[in-house]
Amino acid sequence: MKKIVFMGTPSFAVPILKSIFQEGFNIPLVYTQPPSKSNRGYKMNKSPVHKFCVENNLSVRTPKNFKKFDEEKKILEKLEADIAIVVAYGQILPKNILNVCKKGFINIHASLLPRLRGAAPIQRSIINLNTETGISIMQINEKLDQGKVCSQYKININKNDNAEDLSLRLSNLASEKIVKDIEDILENKKRFLEQDHSKATYANKINKDEGQIDWKDKAENIIGKINGLYPIPGAWFYFEGERYKILKANISNSNSNPGTVLNDSIEISCGINSIKILEIQREGKKVQNIKDFILGTKIKKGVNLINA
Repeated sequence: MKKIVFMGTPSFAVPILKSIFQEGFNIPLVYTQPPSKSNRGYKMNKSPVHKFCVENNLSVRTPKNFKKFDEEKKILEKLEADIAIVVAYGQILPKNILNVCKKGFINIHASLLPRLRGAAPIQRSIINLNTETGISIMQINEKLDQGKVCSQYKININKNDNAEDLSLRLSNLASEKIVKDIEDILENKKRFLEQDHSKATYANKINKDEGQIDWKDKAENIIGKINGLYPIPGAWFYFEGERYKILKANISNSNSNPGTVLNDSIEISCGINSIKILEIQREGKKVQNIKDFILGTKIKKGVNLINA
């Protein structure tokens, strides 16, 4: 039976691992990020992939990094695995480890390469107001997301998709396709083709500070930021020294000075058009729908949120 090493960490990777596992492949080892401390430090939280492995009796390794290269290489060489599948693992793999498995290390990347190489392709596709995205099945080499690609599968980005919605759809798409791709790769039925590197774009890691809303921006760009940064770190603004995170909003056609609250339903004017807030979270409080929020807020009609 063919042996598959799996490397992954977040919820996005779980349906893909589950699909491979349920197909009956031999998975002798799974790599995932080490458990992290909870916010209050009382316990260690295992990654979603780690939890799946515990529930299904799969062996797990959680190195902080691959600085102990020789140790990990010896472990992988001893397994004599046929292929490694990597999905949002969160670790840089040394060049000299990439030839340990017979068919190499195969990555599932959440964009249509060479577009949106990097750490945050799902979030960036929404922030950039792209209308389609997908997954790419590619060989890993020593350069960031620049390996040869054997398969790509497209989906449309829906108007109201947020990063959580799109991540789930892409993960389910990958879980449906990966088994056949693995079988074809193992049987030498797949051709890996060079990317057109001249068309490369990049999806840089999300910085928490970029979530701050600029009310002078167009409403559609602000909606892209709200949806793309949902749920973490979120798109936010300050009012009287407190941070407010907007979780859901729609575009409206009203206009006034940017940042002006146009009515008591918290419709806010932007550089072009306006947004209607549907869900909001005051710093340190629970998420509220807008009807509940307006009952106790000082954010009223006529307030301007720029420098408020």
